[in-house]
Amino acid sequence: MLLLERLLTGAMVVPFALGAASVPAQEREVELTFTDERIVESSGLVVQPDGLFVTVNDSGDEGRLFAVAANDGGGDTVGVSTWGEATDVEALAPWDRDEVLVGDIGDNAGERDSVSVLRVPVQRRDQAFEAETFELTYSGGPRDAETLLVHPVTRRVYVASKEIFGGTLFAAPENLSTSSVNRLEPVGPVLSIATDGAFFPDGKHLVLRDYGRAVVYAFPSLERVAEIELPEQDQGEGLAVDRDGEVFVSTEGQFTAVLHVTLPALLRTVVTPDAVTGPPASESEAPFPGIQSREGVELPETTSTDRPFWPWFLTGWLGLGAIVVLMFSLRRR
Repeated sequence: MLLLERLLTGAMVVPFALGAASVPAQEREVELTFTDERIVESSGLVVQPDGLFVTVNDSGDEGRLFAVAANDGGGDTVGVSTWGEATDVEALAPWDRDEVLVGDIGDNAGERDSVSVLRVPVQRRDQAFEAETFELTYSGGPRDAETLLVHPVTRRVYVASKEIFGGTLFAAPENLSTSSVNRLEPVGPVLSIATDGAFFPDGKHLVLRDYGRAVVYAFPSLERVAEIELPEQDQGEGLAVDRDGEVFVSTEGQFTAVLHVTLPALLRTVVTPDAVTGPPASESEAPFPGIQSREGVELPETTSTDRPFWPWFLTGWLGLGAIVVLMFSLRRR
């Protein structure tokens, strides 16, 4: 399944190249390298206000997260938080200064009646505890997901589904309950095969990634602002945005690097806190007409919405099929 997902993601290059140019891929800029042999499948990433990087392993690990300090390019684990059994942990999202939310939201088979989000403390020491748990269920049936987001102003929780033919951003209730199941409602279409994402500090923009690119959206309109080709990674599944709007990405594998992603200058003027001239967006505001903070700025790769993947997929394969037929015909002559 993973190989198919990566092949289909790669197939998107052909139709997108015909439509519009994205921001070119950039060189690898290593922020830190994990030194802990227990970190083998970094699937979620958060940068805490004190600079600690927090990550979790992909499905198959026990319930635990790692707090990692960035020291001159090194990444030593300074604390491990454990909470017992886990079903399919895939994501992290920032919560409080010393807490994160852990997304036990993976569902490859699409058969979980509900998924869960756990409130987990982060400390510079090892600790075991019983996590506060919020059960979530989707309207419309089970979905696979690897992306958990928290709005920095309203603190509302969001989940982006991971689907080949078009992902969906879902919103949890404004106030999560520990005593009843929280229903996730669809907000709008987003990136296919999303593996992680985060809000920018202004609350007016969010970014989602797949295995090779990242897409920036306005919020709450989900207008697509820009597409960025990410540095090459073996299996990129983690993404974090720190309090200054800096973007970092991680990948599965042992002793792997967390990379810093440099945003294009024009894009930074839109999504960084310094560019904010008014109060942060609230979810009650109407969608921004053309994105207010982008006024007078020409950004690369701008589209109005994130359409489902299947038209691009079909167009790409039809074009590829035509090329194969043509080559076969020429060889027969």
